[in-house]
Amino acid sequence: MFEIKLDNAKYWRDCISAIGSLVDEGLFNITKDGITLKAMDPSSISMVSFSMPSKSFSKFTIDKNSSIGVNLENLGKILSRTRDDEALVMKDSEGKLSLEFVGPSSRRRYKLQMIDVKKSVEKEPNVVFDANVEISGDPLKDILKDASLISSYIAFKASKDQFTTSAHGDSGELEELHNKDGAVMKKVDASKNAEAVYNLEFLENMVKSCPSGNSIQIAMKSNEPLKLSYSIGDSELVYYLAPYMED
Repeated sequence: MFEIKLDNAKYWRDCISAIGSLVDEGLFNITKDGITLKAMDPSSISMVSFSMPSKSFSKFTIDKNSSIGVNLENLGKILSRTRDDEALVMKDSEGKLSLEFVGPSSRRRYKLQMIDVKKSVEKEPNVVFDANVEISGDPLKDILKDASLISSYIAFKASKDQFTTSAHGDSGELEELHNKDGAVMKKVDASKNAEAVYNLEFLENMVKSCPSGNSIQIAMKSNEPLKLSYSIGDSELVYYLAPYMED
């Protein structure tokens, strides 16, 4: 049994939106430390790891560790109806997840059927990265949009003090160079050059929920899965994306 409360329901809505951009179902683990989830997308190209500490909640009561499987699309639809000034109370209720939205003078309660999640992920990829990049989230979203005009894929290259993105398609080519200046590129640290090509649609889905003004961390190793992470409040989103390899 558990009962947890967030004073701002939109906080949970935003977190679920960030997870649901890649996966359609997931298993949330609830312990005294908070809530975690690890899940692969249906194509097994990408993975998301989510953690939200118990301190984020104004009430966090659990009798024992719990795991609940939910359809994230259905949960996202319910949370999209969040209104201003509403708190959110979640608890288990006879095999269902109860979501109660509490406003200044109203209450709404949904019950979402829990599901058996077929595929659970225990570990994150074990990669020793050669390069770490910290970039402002809003400019990175623009970089990906620029590349999407040319191709469905984007190449990242990190070297000492420079981060390069490029795209190649039937209609033309694009290359963008970004030096460490503290405005767009906050950090580029490479023990050796790292470069790989990634699917743009997956990257755009990963970054779209990053709050405006936040930074995004990218860790790379040539032709290995990319690690991309950012925070939503106290919560951390970590994504992994396999590189595109031409046949």
